[in-house]
Formats: sequence, C-alpha cells, structure tokens
Amino acid sequence: MEAYADIHLQDVQFYDPDTSIAKLVPHKKQGVLCVQATELKCGGLVVACTFDHRVADAYSANMFFVSWAEIAQAKPISITPSFRRSLLNPRKPAGCYDPSLDEMYIPISMLPPPPTVAELGVHDDHLISRIYYVTAQDIDRLQSQANSNGYKKRSKIESFSAFLWKMVAKSSNDDAKRCKMGIVVDGRRRLSMDGEGKTTCSMDTYFGNVLSIPFGDESVSELKTRPLNWVAGVVHNYLKDAVTKEHFLGLIDWVEDHRPEPALAKIYCSRRNMDGPTFVVSSGQRFPVGMVDFGWGSPIFGSYHFPWQGEAGYVMPMPSSRGNGDWIVYMHMPKGQLEFLEAEAADVFRPLTRGYLKLSMKDLE
Repeated sequence: MEAYADIHLQDVQFYDPDTSIAKLVPHKKQGVLCVQATELKCGGLVVACTFDHRVADAYSANMFFVSWAEIAQAKPISITPSFRRSLLNPRKPAGCYDPSLDEMYIPISMLPPPPTVAELGVHDDHLISRIYYVTAQDIDRLQSQANSNGYKKRSKIESFSAFLWKMVAKSSNDDAKRCKMGIVVDGRRRLSMDGEGKTTCSMDTYFGNVLSIPFGDESVSELKTRPLNWVAGVVHNYLKDAVTKEHFLGLIDWVEDHRPEPALAKIYCSRRNMDGPTFVVSSGQRFPVGMVDFGWGSPIFGSYHFPWQGEAGYVMPMPSSRGNGDWIVYMHMPKGQLEFLEAEAADVFRPLTRGYLKLSMKDLE
C-alpha cells in the first residue's frame, strides 16, 4: 500500500510510537506479509512491514529486508534463503525430549481459562509502547557490574536483561509475588553443530522459525535485594541448557509429539495481575538497519514493533543506526513499569529523540 502523511520526518515522535509511527504500520488481513510505504511532507519515506510470525522469525525477516534492498539496486542477492524443512525433521523415535519442555510450552487446549472481570480488577496499567536508546558506555557498565566479584563473563544481553529484571521487580509493590523473564534464543547455530562444536550443516540461511523461549522465575523480593551479578548468574544458568543442540532437537520432537495442535510458550500465558510481572526479551542485535538501502542511502532509523494483545511485556534491543555501539530498545510493557523505569533508571533508558537521531532540516537536505 502507498500512503501520505502530512508531517516532516523531524517532527515524528519516535519515543512514543503508539501515537506516531505505529499508525503507519499496516494491518495484515490475509497472506503472510503486508507492506505500507508512507511518503512524508519533507519527501522522506517510512517503509513498514507486517509479518505473520508463524512463517518467519526476526532472523528470517532480516534476510528478506537485505535481499529486498539488494534487488531494488539491481545487485546480486548475497544470501539465498534455504527452505529445507528436512533440517528440522524430528528424531526417530520421537517423544524422547526432556520433561523440562513441558514447563516451557503448552498446547492450546491446555491453556487456563481467561481471567474474570473480578480477577482482572479495575486499573489503567495497560501495556504501551516506548522506544529508548542505551549508550554503549552504559551497556559496558552494566556488563562490568554483572561480572564483578569474580563471576564468569556474562554477555551484554545477559547483563542488560538482568538489570531490566531487577528494575521490573522493583516496580512491583507485592514482594510475595513472582517475576518471570524469558529470553528468546535462536537455534540455527546450535543445530548446525555436532557434539564437539564443529559445524555439520549450515542453517545460517534457513528461512522460518527456529526459536525457543527459556525463562526464569524468581520472587520479587529476591530480585529486589540481590546484586546485579547474582541476578545475571540466574539468567546465565537458565539459558545455558537452552543454548544447546539437544534442547532444540528436543523441542522439534516436542512439537511433533503434539501435532497437529498448536502450542504456545508458557511465559506468554502469564496473567500479571495474578501471577506477577512477566516479560520477554528478544535480541534484535542482528537487525541489519545499515544494510537496508533501497538506493537512496541507509535508513536514519529502524525498529521492530510488537504490540501484541497478551499480558506479558516484550522488549527488543537493536543496534543503533549510528553504528557506534549504542542500542535502540523497543519496549511494550505496562504503563506503570515504564514510568518506574524512566524515574529510577533515567541514566540508562533515554527517550529516543530527533536530537539523538540528528534530525534537523539541515541534516535532511
């Protein structure tokens, strides 16, 4: 679809996408992909795509964006997608998966009934979307704190997620409740390895869904009082069993064992008013924002947008288009949690502004 918006790019409110750029994201009524190109008053262009997640994960979408940009410039495609579904065939015999997968995933027929009006209560703490930037220096600082007191090296995403887990727990007024955090793991590299860590087949170009969402479940009071390095250790420990080939082979078997019934990651089934704060962190660090060039230069800004209708929050950190190591962080979280973050962690989560993106009429000329 083609559209026109009576606004200059420099006047777009990136920090609050619900009232601005989200309005330029098309609603997919059928098929697997819907694209809307919106021309702005200044001559700029916003390209927004809506994917069906049952067909493609973010990694697959990234491949599509890069190939699309290359085709637009009459360049050869650098990544030929693989549709070899046999790479995800179940083992024989199926059904020999680890029982822990039953704690991570649930068939649709076993979902608990939706909460009643009385259980939901009356509140305006609905989920909203915000976009922040986190500087490379702050990311390094969080990683340094997560690695203090002799702890083994934690990754940037583990350190960032641990900090966010603590902050979300601190936003809760009920120390007796539990707080859950999931982290999305891509299985392509894991499924390409043998038992000795050598590559046996390449899934780097596999187009589809190869994801798992392990999650941690800790008491609010524990997360509030424990230091960041302890929380980062908890994150590392619940991830370590899910970043293996065996985990993903077991997940393939689990799905096969429950066919044809659809299933859902259990963390998405949480009810925050009853179960406590719950959110998922996905990693968009491979988002190729600088490579999506249709012939008129690299984008000034790029982001995922995931305003789903569930109760669990969703966080997606991505590389900044400035290429300086900063992160752009999209958040779809309860309003109260975001207000707490902005008050208590304003030195980390800074609202994305046109000043950060260096948007002025002079820059856009």
